[in-house]
Amino acid sequence: MLSKEIEDALNSQMNFEMYSANIYMSMASWFDSQNLVGFANWMKIQYAEEMFHFTKFYNFINERGGRVLLSGMDAPETEWASPLAAFENALAHEQIVTGRINNMVAQSTEAKDYATVNFLQWFVGEQVEEEASADGVIQQLKLVDGASGGVFMLDREMGQRVFTPPAEE
Repeated sequence: MLSKEIEDALNSQMNFEMYSANIYMSMASWFDSQNLVGFANWMKIQYAEEMFHFTKFYNFINERGGRVLLSGMDAPETEWASPLAAFENALAHEQIVTGRINNMVAQSTEAKDYATVNFLQWFVGEQVEEEASADGVIQQLKLVDGASGGVFMLDREMGQRVFTPPAEE
């Protein structure tokens, strides 16, 4: 059974995962409007990952006898100055998510809720991958330094990304 404090933290993060998904879909829409369909694809895959994360939290809360509570959220940004700016925004957002996950691990450890600590360990590892993935694109965009040919090549590469849900434990 979840304590009220842990249940509230899990619900907050679950809703933040939905907000994250909205951010990435907004970025996808912006990339589509710029005719950068490969970058849009990258963001749509990121959206799918965030929805997968949302569902993991939803299921865990229910499995532990908690109550899932959905909340409203702010609208995400809709404009970016460049592909680089969009990915820098994505990385900054993932760093916020990492901090939130780490805080929940600390809170769960302090509460001696080891089932939640164990559950959150998957997200600790996932956040390493999330930050590295966004940063990798940032580094590539910096290498091409806005050169249209380089951005075009990266756009084609980003179009190859696919979502493969992780196997259930």
